[in-house]
Amino acid sequence: MSSLLPVGTKYHYYSFFLLFFGSIVLGCHYPKPTNTSHHAKRQDNPKNYEAIDSSIKLLHNGDIALRTGADVISVMLRGMNQEDKTYSHCGIVMIENGYPFVYHSIGGEDNPDARLQRDSAKQFFSPVSNERLGIARLPLSPLQIEQLHQIVRRYYAAKTLFDMDFDLKTNDKLYCAEFVYKSVEEAVRDTNYFSTSEVLSRRYVAVDNITDRKHAKMICEVQYKL
Repeated sequence: MSSLLPVGTKYHYYSFFLLFFGSIVLGCHYPKPTNTSHHAKRQDNPKNYEAIDSSIKLLHNGDIALRTGADVISVMLRGMNQEDKTYSHCGIVMIENGYPFVYHSIGGEDNPDARLQRDSAKQFFSPVSNERLGIARLPLSPLQIEQLHQIVRRYYAAKTLFDMDFDLKTNDKLYCAEFVYKSVEEAVRDTNYFSTSEVLSRRYVAVDNITDRKHAKMICEVQYKL
């Protein structure tokens, strides 16, 4: 999740992470700012775009698209994962008009109105502000995938906002992993399909709850080159 902070919400957002992130990643190194030279190298390296194009060809309806942002907030979000700290952001893939799009919940400068996004897979996986991509596949039936498509389209039509409070109890706003979590569980009709994480008596869903090997199979992972 890159450029996550909308104007005027920085204090609110960091106060959340003082509570959450400080407890989750105690003992880890303090995250460093994005290296702008690395940013440019990733953006200019044609091998990264070749890898993205190859990965896009593997996408199926209902796949989970994953990426690792290159900024400080992404490092913090990865810290919310309790088992696998690889990915900071996720979305749901749906192939429409012959091309895969990714539905995902994000705020910040890239999405100032904070509404649920529908981006092309190429845009979602862009190496400009990301270090890595991944594709995970859930064992969903054709009927469940069809229902999932209807659910994500419903959230998209409702212009569902990004949840800055990271509150799993509310449904009118959703953060990225929460959007995937609630959409899939509704599609499979199983409210215990995914596990959840807990810190300081607060329950939440992290990206690694979505990619837990109990359900998800990793189809592709790419570390972008400099």
